[in-house]
Amino acid sequence: MANTRVLVVGAGIAGPVLAIFLKIKGYDPIVYERLPSPGESGLSFLLQPNGLRVLSLIPGLLEQIPGHSPDRMIHCSSLDGKEDILVDNDISPDTMRERFGFPLIGVRRAEFQRLLIDTAEKHGIEIKWGHQAIEFEQSEDAVEVTFANGIKDTASFVVGCDGLHSNTRIALFGKEKASFTGLAQFGGLSPTPPALQGKFALVNHYGNGRHMVSYPVAEDKHSWAITTRETEVKEDWKIQHIEQQNEIRGGPLSDWGFGAGDLVKTGQKIVKYGLYDRPELKSWFKGRIVLLGDAAHPTSPHLGQGANQAFEDIYHIMRLLKKYNPSASQLSTELLSQVFIDYQVLRLPRTSELVRRARQQGEARVIEGIDACRVRDEKIRTESHDDAARMAYYELLSGPFKNNEM
Repeated sequence: MANTRVLVVGAGIAGPVLAIFLKIKGYDPIVYERLPSPGESGLSFLLQPNGLRVLSLIPGLLEQIPGHSPDRMIHCSSLDGKEDILVDNDISPDTMRERFGFPLIGVRRAEFQRLLIDTAEKHGIEIKWGHQAIEFEQSEDAVEVTFANGIKDTASFVVGCDGLHSNTRIALFGKEKASFTGLAQFGGLSPTPPALQGKFALVNHYGNGRHMVSYPVAEDKHSWAITTRETEVKEDWKIQHIEQQNEIRGGPLSDWGFGAGDLVKTGQKIVKYGLYDRPELKSWFKGRIVLLGDAAHPTSPHLGQGANQAFEDIYHIMRLLKKYNPSASQLSTELLSQVFIDYQVLRLPRTSELVRRARQQGEARVIEGIDACRVRDEKIRTESHDDAARMAYYELLSGPFKNNEM
């Protein structure tokens, strides 16, 4: 009997990982991606222990991850020409492994995506590029997907892993209005500046009306992103024209202390994008189609949990498939609905809370006015000793399981 066919929409970060787990567990996944090939879009992100805990269940993957781990987490402030270190914590790989079992790893998105695609293909998973899903027609035991190029395919069920601008989400729940948060980000990749030579540090730089986060993604390269308040900016993540990049490199942020200004001055492939909110969904599935990752719960980047929460989604959906369908056989709509209901009952509250916390974090970081910034800085200093904040951080990084039930 043929294996249960699953159609995964999206070959970004979550899609290939889900497909690998499906293949390992006896399903027959196929991945469709609207882009013509793996791209260079996006800069980087931080793989955190909760995400790495899930990835560790794919044999041999962690050892191949291209990137670099920070040793310190430093919060520093530059106000009125005065530079001050607010917090300096040990987050070295040894320390993080002792606390959580896994380190932090800064990775360039394009390199990490290529690793995931290569790994998926080595598992015998087909990835079809240049296929934009536009229509989903459900029957009693299958879903037929139509792509913009006229091709159709059918599977037992469909998982939408197609990110922030998810066509699967639109097909299920209609087009929503995204509201601009008033915050924009721009960022790039830069050679490690003199101030950070030999210091593999994750640095939060705070200024008047701006915040920068930077971290190593290689021995000699840092990724950085600056959040500011601006009038509406497009949400397109496109690399700026050379004139716009030069304007950023030579602008006022190039004088920022603690190495932040040097990162700006030497920035490569600088992108700029607005941060938008979307309505919170009350459900993530209809019939045989379910959403996962940013397609289900898009978030602002201020907690660095976007990809990591997608991996938590994958763990739980796979755990529930094993619970309700251990033989990986064809599922009735009723049984599949039970998987999806349990999945969203567990994941919706957690991800909704993290979306809110990320939004609050962004607002709290980008404070305007010197006096208000000094209050912010003092709060950052004191929160590093706050037991409740520390426990919330430990709880976040300790997920999504202690004993693997997948």
